[in-house]
Amino acid sequence: MSAVAPKTAMVMAAGLGTRMRPLTDAMPKALAPVAGKPLIAYVIDPLVAAGVERVVVNVHAHADQLETYLRGRRDAEFRVSDERGRLLETGGGVKHARALLGEAPIFRCNSDYVWRKPGAPALQALVEAWDPARMDALVTVIPKAQTLGFEDSPGDFYQDAAGRLTHRGTRPDAPLHAIGIEILDPRPVYADPRDAFSLRDIWFAASDRGRLFGLQQEGLWMQVGTLAARDAVEARLAREDGVS
Repeated sequence: MSAVAPKTAMVMAAGLGTRMRPLTDAMPKALAPVAGKPLIAYVIDPLVAAGVERVVVNVHAHADQLETYLRGRRDAEFRVSDERGRLLETGGGVKHARALLGEAPIFRCNSDYVWRKPGAPALQALVEAWDPARMDALVTVIPKAQTLGFEDSPGDFYQDAAGRLTHRGTRPDAPLHAIGIEILDPRPVYADPRDAFSLRDIWFAASDRGRLFGLQQEGLWMQVGTLAARDAVEARLAREDGVS
């Protein structure tokens, strides 16, 4: 168990959201309304509840709208990592935000997930399982039957008895979906010489070193990647009584 829970988080919100057009022709995907509130709030609210004090959000398309939304929140310190000039992908986005994130472990979250989990909050469970002596990243991984919005995905990882993750590689599928809700040591990201790259490269390198771990969590985990998926999530939220 980590002695100190991360007080800083990065939320990835610089994507173009092309699969959610025409809605995203006029707004960033992160502000797409889902059951009456912006999609990004489903990630920021649990971060604030977990004691995060600084939330760094990267921006690109319709950046001004997202900045306005963040200025309107008063429950944490919100900082913008500006990627208007160039999309840097997930790894490059974290590296670009180094001055805002610092060197200590962070929560690193995608902005397009909604979840309903019984019992202890999901981020608390990550903190309790995090061991920086053994881990470069602790990724939320969810069995396929507990997900919505991943219908076209073959799955990402296998997990051994110690909790270490290995990617499916050339195998046609894997039992666990990787959810972009994790605790991450950002220093290996900063050390990458590239400007634009995916965090999956960092995960795979950590896996090769035996330092990529996963935490399977209960509940229903939903990805909002298309307008049809947004509609399906809203329908499930109307029926589910879980705790986010």
